[in-house]
Amino acid sequence: MTEMIRFVIITGLSGAGKSETMKCFEDLGYFCVDNLPPVLIPKFAELCAQSGGRINKIALVVDIRGGGFFDDVFEALENLEHNGFSYEILFLEAREEILVRRFKESRRRHPLSTTGGISEGIRAEMERLEEIRGKASVIIDTSELTVRALREVIVKHYDQLTPESKMLITIVSFGFKNGIPLDADLVFDVRFLPNPHYVDSLRHLNGNRSEVSDYVLKWPVTNRFLTKLYDLMDFLVPQYVNEGKSNLIIGIGCTGGQHRSVTIANKLGDFLRAKGYRIVVDHRDVRNV
Repeated sequence: MTEMIRFVIITGLSGAGKSETMKCFEDLGYFCVDNLPPVLIPKFAELCAQSGGRINKIALVVDIRGGGFFDDVFEALENLEHNGFSYEILFLEAREEILVRRFKESRRRHPLSTTGGISEGIRAEMERLEEIRGKASVIIDTSELTVRALREVIVKHYDQLTPESKMLITIVSFGFKNGIPLDADLVFDVRFLPNPHYVDSLRHLNGNRSEVSDYVLKWPVTNRFLTKLYDLMDFLVPQYVNEGKSNLIIGIGCTGGQHRSVTIANKLGDFLRAKGYRIVVDHRDVRNV
């Protein structure tokens, strides 16, 4: 079980980008914990190993914010190895002048500064982290990296997914009478399609029923629309993937959110799923019929 867990220890200099790195690991599906006291790392690893495979990618930020607890890090890593866990250390650093500028911009005090001098704290931290830096599997200098560039480096080293499966696509069917989903990135209005609401035998059913979906899909206008929608998705979604977007929400709306939007959302989900994307279809306003 232990060899199936990817265990990454994130550490490095204050101001070098550990917070942004943690966000990236979260987007990659890692179970993340910030500032865990090193003495608790072995116990935490054991708990994850007992999760039945539900937690198999872990990222822990361990740094000098832990104060005296940080000195326990090497003993904790030895215990990990003794218990059969392998681990990787990711060390983040940046040039002193870059770190000074970042601290001034954020107006934060360096955690190791005793007199208020930023450079003093940086140099003390460099000295204190020298040994763990020597054990690092990957060292990233973030001096000249934008947030996006840092994300690309993290993905290169720690993401084992295909480009298509990196992004989660949520397709939400909804009724305009209940409002547009506030978090939608793209919204398509399908109220122009023939409406099953006006068919007595279909009015009280929803688009998850074959009777309704067959009705919506039998019209030429529906098939023309789907052809154009699929073509647009073939162009748009890879652009979002290349841009590094981790979550895309697509809204499909009709009047009440029961018939047409549900049918089209299901069809779009099937289309994108067949392309290898991770898909969640959520029928926000559907009645359980």
